[in-house]
Amino acid sequence: MTDSWATFGADLHVELRGSGLRSGLMDALREAARTGRLAPGTRLPSSRSLAVDLGIARNTVADAYAELVAEGWLTAQQGSGTRVAGRAVPRKPPAGVLPAGVVRARPARRRPTYSLHAGTPDLASFPRAEWLKAARRALTSAPHEAFGYGDSLGRIELRSVLADYLARARGVYADPGRIVICSGFVHGLMLMGKVLRRRRVREVAVESYGLDVHWNLLTEAGLRTPALPVDELGSQTGELDALRGVGAVLMTPAHQFPTGVPLHPDRRAAAVDWARGSGGLILEDDYDGEFRYDRQPVGALQGLDPERVVYMGTASKSLAPGLRLAWMVLPEELVGEVAEAKGSVDRASSALDQLTLAEFIASGAYDRHVRGMRLRYRRRRDQLVRALAERAPDIRVSGIAAGLHAVLELPPGTEGSVIQAAAWQGLAVEGVSRFRHKDAPPGKDALVVGYATPADSGWAGALDALCRALP
Repeated sequence: MTDSWATFGADLHVELRGSGLRSGLMDALREAARTGRLAPGTRLPSSRSLAVDLGIARNTVADAYAELVAEGWLTAQQGSGTRVAGRAVPRKPPAGVLPAGVVRARPARRRPTYSLHAGTPDLASFPRAEWLKAARRALTSAPHEAFGYGDSLGRIELRSVLADYLARARGVYADPGRIVICSGFVHGLMLMGKVLRRRRVREVAVESYGLDVHWNLLTEAGLRTPALPVDELGSQTGELDALRGVGAVLMTPAHQFPTGVPLHPDRRAAAVDWARGSGGLILEDDYDGEFRYDRQPVGALQGLDPERVVYMGTASKSLAPGLRLAWMVLPEELVGEVAEAKGSVDRASSALDQLTLAEFIASGAYDRHVRGMRLRYRRRRDQLVRALAERAPDIRVSGIAAGLHAVLELPPGTEGSVIQAAAWQGLAVEGVSRFRHKDAPPGKDALVVGYATPADSGWAGALDALCRALP
């Protein structure tokens, strides 16, 4: 006789209480339904299956089910099985009347109708059909060992494809053996923070405008983050020599976030010269390097010196942040240290997602998607610029030659009031001061407007709300 009992229906965790089996089972099921552990509509195992699991007679379970149906705790219908019954919803008191002892809470803040926050791509344009095709091909051809724990560097299929793509599209010197796959840029930065701390680095310079989540991660790793000034030519990399304790610098050279300017060639050279002379490292955040519109592509800084630059890229802007896929191209001497740090925290990212992305890139679907999104974002940007020229001609727009956001310069002292006016229009938008390092002096008032996020149906409304809020 085979162990066919092992395939009976669904599992149900029940702790029998009391001395009687039937009453103990009924009490346990009542309690599970009363507390919500078993939600209304949950289908219970058949009486035969549950009896086998609990090691009791089938009639005992059937009798318990029948009595709980009679009490209203369960329902039983032909062909639908036995399910947890829907419980009555307590009646609400009349409007304005609160039960004794209940204090009226403040009304919840109204959720914005529109958002022009920077940093998020158009999620509605994720290439679902092409991604699904790539996933099917990847799953069909995946070797059996891909379902094991895997290499902490990441799947060799993805690392090989990325090496070719990054060399071709971003000018990166990339060998598969020097690429580490991680679960997003933040994960990669956490690993680098850990490695730098082990190397006795005490300070990592950061741009005076950027994301506090990145600065905080470095601080949590035990690193200080002095601010490197930013102007219309990008980071003032000539100031690195004056920061004596700095062992590394975190930068966005292709498209500084949030000011939107590329790092000037002289300053790129100065950064590399500093790294060579001091033995420091440059952490290059190439967060949206694929998206440029009115300029020639700006290659990755890493190409100037692969042994002094850690190149960090991600699929979060080109595809979607929910994929949690990013990559680091490392100097050769760092590969073992980063792999060790990653292995002790997170052995490997999802193998199936890595294989799917590898297939997506190798098939040409990634290039097609990026080109399509480049056109889409350029149209959005052009519509934003036209709307501002017509309705707010005194507002200067910058940082629009590339990326997914624009910077709108405001009259001095008006940033806070414009953000509040936008909120009254149902629009969420951020000021540039939101991204200023705590040690950096105040700069110009401006809005950082992300034009990728709104759905097509909400884009016109978001633009209208923005223009009404501007002075």
